[in-house]
Amino acid sequence: MAFKFLEKLSQDFSELLNDIECNVIFEVGQEQNIKTFTAHSAILRYRSSYFNKELTNTVLNDDNNSKIIIKPDISTQIFEIILKYIYGGIIGTENMDTRTMYDLMIVANKLEFGELSEKLENHLIESKASWLRTHFTFVYHSVFKHNKFQNLEKFCNDIIVKHPSIIFESAEFTSLHESSLVSILKRDDLQMEESKIWDYLIKWGTAQTPTLPKKLEEWSDENFNTSKATLQQCLPLVRYFHISNSDVMNKIKPYKKILDKQLWNDLKQHLILPNQSVESIILPPRLILKQELPARVIESFSTIINEEHAAMISSWINNQPTNYSSLNNPYEFQLILRGSKDGFSPRKFWDICDGHANTIVVTKVKGTNEIIGGFNPLAWDKTKSGWVKTNKSFIFSFRDDSIQNKILSRVKSKNMALLNPDNKAIFGPYFGASEFMMRSDISDFTQDERNLCKIPFFKHYEESIRTTNDEFSIIDYEVFKVIKKSI
Repeated sequence: MAFKFLEKLSQDFSELLNDIECNVIFEVGQEQNIKTFTAHSAILRYRSSYFNKELTNTVLNDDNNSKIIIKPDISTQIFEIILKYIYGGIIGTENMDTRTMYDLMIVANKLEFGELSEKLENHLIESKASWLRTHFTFVYHSVFKHNKFQNLEKFCNDIIVKHPSIIFESAEFTSLHESSLVSILKRDDLQMEESKIWDYLIKWGTAQTPTLPKKLEEWSDENFNTSKATLQQCLPLVRYFHISNSDVMNKIKPYKKILDKQLWNDLKQHLILPNQSVESIILPPRLILKQELPARVIESFSTIINEEHAAMISSWINNQPTNYSSLNNPYEFQLILRGSKDGFSPRKFWDICDGHANTIVVTKVKGTNEIIGGFNPLAWDKTKSGWVKTNKSFIFSFRDDSIQNKILSRVKSKNMALLNPDNKAIFGPYFGASEFMMRSDISDFTQDERNLCKIPFFKHYEESIRTTNDEFSIIDYEVFKVIKKSI
């Protein structure tokens, strides 16, 4: 019989992190967020094949007789969790937010902690499916970027095959990794007409080679060969023999040069003699699901803005000359308040948002569907009154929900950028001299049309974000905390 005291062993090893005889120094994070950690080479070598290789390739520092390993691409929070796992074999997820858990899974995979990575992957699927759906685009692209998370890949593809427009009609479709597209096309239960699959495949393929002529009639044989090479993994997955005759002629024939000659000849024969055998492999038709599909399975992080809006707002925060895409947005928008869920009274805004810095307020205007918003880099403070000074705030608007019809207005008079109003039972967020202000005399922003984007004589922001001084009511409003992603 064996007596096991693993919990005490784990505790004792965890205490070694405070040992003064460590001989490995980690410099983790970037710029102002760099933090130093220490560890023991012997423990790192035996617990991690990744760090064993790192230590083998790292030269000893003569000044302190230690090896220094620099990890700028890992957050200090995640690395501290990883170190505790190495020494104690324990990860506490009870109070860990889901995004941190996801980032931890990515880092664990990168550092070759397969057991930890797989455990977190399965836990996310089993217990955090709602978060995965809410952040579907981010999750989907990161899964295939790392190409290691088979269970998450299946989780995502199970959603896509039922609702293909989520990916095929997204702005990021042409940026899909080839392995991602291949994995979708392999599915027999992809709920899309085969001719539409072909259309999207051509769209994706041509986007991978921007130098191709825009007009197909201008393509040379070299252009067709280039396209054929680009699509070589995808072309065999199309169910050509289940495409209608008219679509074969109108959609497939113009691109016949990217197909194998035998396949095109067999397709032509099939059009005339559909019951005669051919040499090409005929894939079965895709399954049609009998049950009625729900109208929507992907929850949005916002009821007002989408990921493209969020990416554009993030580029404004960082003063970028070009806009981020939703794929490279460095920020996550963490919902703090939603009026339709938490209430529309001004006091509710101050109670919930008090102390939160780096926030975005967005509202949906009743009757026009305009989106009006503002960014406050400083913390809202319900205990103070008076003007708040900053040169980093801005206000903005989107007309008709469109990111093309936008107005960005940066603060001009930094001494009067924001206002903590005296009466917080009436006034909510307040930018400039009412250049974006939320107000309600009856404690409900949706009812009495007192919200305002005033066009003042003396401008405290660069330009007005509305063309009228008319007061308005809102349909809903949200406040997000903008958090820099750790990966």
